[in-house]
Amino acid sequence: MAATQRFPLRGEIWWTNFHTDPPDKGRRPVIIVSPDSRNRHERATTVLVIPLSTSIHKLGPAHMLLRAGETGLRADSAAQADNIAVVLRDHLREPEAGQRALSNTKICKLAALVKTAMGCPESTPAALQGRE
Repeated sequence: MAATQRFPLRGEIWWTNFHTDPPDKGRRPVIIVSPDSRNRHERATTVLVIPLSTSIHKLGPAHMLLRAGETGLRADSAAQADNIAVVLRDHLREPEAGQRALSNTKICKLAALVKTAMGCPESTPAALQGRE
């Protein structure tokens, strides 16, 4: 990451290319979901992200619809919690003008959708304490 670039913050929408996407796909927006303490850490070279897609006509159980007015993106999009990924900070490009960060409440809802994608039921107090 160039010295003039800033660190990504949790909830912000940055841009990256995924090696799993077709070569002609280009950059796609991602939501930074890792904590700021990790994002800023001098030895951390990666961040945790959830990719966005404009394919909103096929929302799955682990997808969250985000309206363009909420994100500042040009189109409505789906946050794909079932595609959570680790991305090198050096491969991120800063948000574009007018983009807005998601709230911590939305990030925590995405975390619950990651659990859904993993097939984990909602936690009960006994499960949290290892009694199940």
